[in-house]
Amino acid sequence: MPKLYRILVPVTDIDAAAGFYETVLGVAGQRVSPGRHYFDCEGTILACFDPAADMEERTARPNPEDIYIAVDDLEETLRACQRAGAALSSADTPETGPLGQIYQRPWGETSFYITDPFGNPVCFVDRDTIFTGNV
Repeated sequence: MPKLYRILVPVTDIDAAAGFYETVLGVAGQRVSPGRHYFDCEGTILACFDPAADMEERTARPNPEDIYIAVDDLEETLRACQRAGAALSSADTPETGPLGQIYQRPWGETSFYITDPFGNPVCFVDRDTIFTGNV
């Protein structure tokens, strides 16, 4: 059985990214190179990566799709996102409901969507409501 090992979150300021995700996730993480700061999310690494800080010539571009992170306290995570300067997503759709607030989605998950300061879309999901497609 494969195991998801690492998810890369492209950023343009590794120190600011480490501070943002430390506030939001409630854990310090670890700097593993000048341009990489890793957060252990129960065995999968959320890796903030600033290519310029690692002396790479490529440019950090935000992920095109959401990263989904399960949390125990959705309301506290929303407050942490607000304190850290996340942009609350506001593009409501009939299929998913309001995106800038905690909401129970039609498929049963309770979640909210943000955009981190580097343009990466992130969804935080209440751990007790995770839907994996198994019924």
